[in-house]
Amino acid sequence: MRVIPVTNKQTERAFLELPRKLYRNDPNFVMPFDKEVKKAFDRKINPYFRHGDATRWIVLNQKDQVAGRIAAFYDQIKDESDYVKSGGCGFFESIDDQQVAFLLFDAARDWLKEHGYEAMTGPINFGENDTNWGCLVHGFVPQAIGMTYNFPYYRRHFESYGFKLYYRQFSFHLDLDKPFPERFWKIAEWINQREGYSYRHFNMKQVSEFVDDTVTIYNEAWPSLKEDFTPMDPESLYDELRKIRSIMDPELIWYAYYNSQPIAFFMFIPDANQIFRHLNGKLHLLNKLRFLRYKRKNTITRARGTAAGVVPKFQNSGVESGIFYQLRQTLNEKPHFKQFELSWVGDFNPKMIALYEATGAYHTKTHHTYRYLFDKERRFKRYMEEALDPSKLPQTP
Repeated sequence: MRVIPVTNKQTERAFLELPRKLYRNDPNFVMPFDKEVKKAFDRKINPYFRHGDATRWIVLNQKDQVAGRIAAFYDQIKDESDYVKSGGCGFFESIDDQQVAFLLFDAARDWLKEHGYEAMTGPINFGENDTNWGCLVHGFVPQAIGMTYNFPYYRRHFESYGFKLYYRQFSFHLDLDKPFPERFWKIAEWINQREGYSYRHFNMKQVSEFVDDTVTIYNEAWPSLKEDFTPMDPESLYDELRKIRSIMDPELIWYAYYNSQPIAFFMFIPDANQIFRHLNGKLHLLNKLRFLRYKRKNTITRARGTAAGVVPKFQNSGVESGIFYQLRQTLNEKPHFKQFELSWVGDFNPKMIALYEATGAYHTKTHHTYRYLFDKERRFKRYMEEALDPSKLPQTP
């Protein structure tokens, strides 16, 4: 077997085509758009290249057939805040062959070592963690937009190589045809009547204002929940908005304010994978027309919660319930939505897990983010291990 770097159109095409072959008989998998995968590795488009680098490989078997792929990358800004200098690996796909998987992991490891790294975290994305992050280990159901889907044997290959669990990511489903718990609505109604509180949904005509509000909330809310916290780069948020603009519904993105100051936000986007599954990763003219046709027919019945944040001073104040109250009023006008996917929340964030369970949502999926230390003698440290309380976490087989 041979490990080949992706350096030209031929090897890039092989990198892109592999998932089509692997998952062709799996109805739960949704092929990502070739165009979006290519953008992730385009230095002119992906803002993470401003302070990082990335490379890709494929593995060819004895018949010169593509048997696997992987990418490795690093982000110098985020690396500086971690307890160990860890790069990333992702976009991993492989046949069920340990030799293939290990050759790919070796390639990623060696490249990161050459660039001065001490560990690699994966499978993750060369971008924000709301997209393509983690290895699915429980809940092999239809893939939501932005969430990774993989074969069950991927877990075995990561763990056999020596990757250890860094943190778990839980996803919940909320059935919108079922009433919220009575206590939840009482809190929501109470907070909505309190003086000083107000709510607004996203508006593209005021995009810069909402980007500023998101950055303000995020940079106040997340330092206590991320030991490797780095402030949000507004450019990365503009990049995310560009990616979802054709599918986003501004009335599903809500902000809470106290005395006109931003204090919380929840972002839901329509789960366009319910349409994309029909397009096979191609965005040519015919598929664009198909997309519009499916969209007009209200094919999308699920929305995914991709990001949220609450300023610490207002956590547990009920403002989260207030936002869900606004969402519920909006959804009364959009009866085609039947379900929310709340994904994902880390095992280090018990407050958010408790909030999701308070809405009546139930645990559906678990992803693992792994880390592999190059020095076997170094002590492995779980992500924010001091915040873990196994008794309060959903159980995963």
